[in-house]
Amino acid sequence: MNFAPVPEQLAYIKKGFSEIIREEELKQRLEASLKTGRPLRVKAGFDPTAPDLHLGHTVLLRKMKHFQDLGHTVIFLIGDMTGLIGDPTGRNITRPPMTREELNRNAETYKAQVFKILDREKTELRFNSEWLEPLKYEDIVRLCAKYTVARILERDDFEKRLKENTPISMHELLYPLAQGYDSVMLKCDVELGGTDQKFNLLVGRELQRDFGQVPQIVATVPLLEGTDGVEKMSKSKGNYIGITEAPKVMFRKIMGISDALMWRYWELLTDASLPDIAAMKSREPMAVKMELAGRIVTDFHSAAEARQAGEDFDREVRQGGEPADIVTVDYGAVREIRVPQMLVELGTAPTRTEAERLVKAGAVEIDGARYTALKWSPRAGTYSVRTGKKWKKVSLKD
Repeated sequence: MNFAPVPEQLAYIKKGFSEIIREEELKQRLEASLKTGRPLRVKAGFDPTAPDLHLGHTVLLRKMKHFQDLGHTVIFLIGDMTGLIGDPTGRNITRPPMTREELNRNAETYKAQVFKILDREKTELRFNSEWLEPLKYEDIVRLCAKYTVARILERDDFEKRLKENTPISMHELLYPLAQGYDSVMLKCDVELGGTDQKFNLLVGRELQRDFGQVPQIVATVPLLEGTDGVEKMSKSKGNYIGITEAPKVMFRKIMGISDALMWRYWELLTDASLPDIAAMKSREPMAVKMELAGRIVTDFHSAAEARQAGEDFDREVRQGGEPADIVTVDYGAVREIRVPQMLVELGTAPTRTEAERLVKAGAVEIDGARYTALKWSPRAGTYSVRTGKKWKKVSLKD
């Protein structure tokens, strides 16, 4: 294996990391790797607790890709056993563990999605049930003996829950040990995770030392803000961009983020170098954001679909033109139509009262002309009906 010089590797690796524990150790491992030709073993674990990944998850995948680009071995670990425990990170209440069936179903979708970024041929795909499931009770007791309750309770979330008298279940205390044991079994050189995973990653370092291994380097990535620019990206908060969403939807969501957040997305969600990103800041922000949206859509779909999404955005949003994919509704025979009722039936207004308000406010267009009357007497044909940003076509016959 021909590795790049260590300074070049470090510069490429460090982009987008919040913290590396310890950077000097990483440098030493890279130097040893260069001398021996042995690639580093780099692991990141994902519990399959939801069926789809969003861009927040891909920050880690992107860093895995960077190690992969440099010739190192990347391990995508699916936590089908730790998923049964449920990661307590960030919780203030206990949650019921998922079923094996749910985890297996979600794991299959993860396997299909991660290779949109990672190279399938160069990725080691593992499940931690491989070594956690065969453990006997005495093995678990011995593993627990390697860590004290006091140390486990130093976790910020556990400490907070204790102060708030919020219950902590015994099985939750096992989670950091199980994740740390993963690193032992995989003989990891580097483990990646979000900043909220720092405690668990450090447990891995200590367990490796106890098992006679050289402790792994811990590298954390920041938690990506969602489209609101405030909260961590999350489906439950509605501020996410799913990697399986339609190209047009992804493109529009990215275009909706703030200019300030755009630079964070450039750094964490693309392979662009920091000097290249700095150079972009002298350009017109809209053009740079469209380039970002195009890159991300290309990653998860294709260049052709990204190009089409960009053209659709330019026509429909920037120019206010008619979408190319409006749904046409067969609206029956020609007759006098009450416009508010039609809008509700088309699904472009929630209630008749709100539809009437929108009509009177001039927010309704029929074939490009503002329509403020409550009644409409059309001829046979097909008409574009726009309510705010929502479009439908209605087809009327004699």
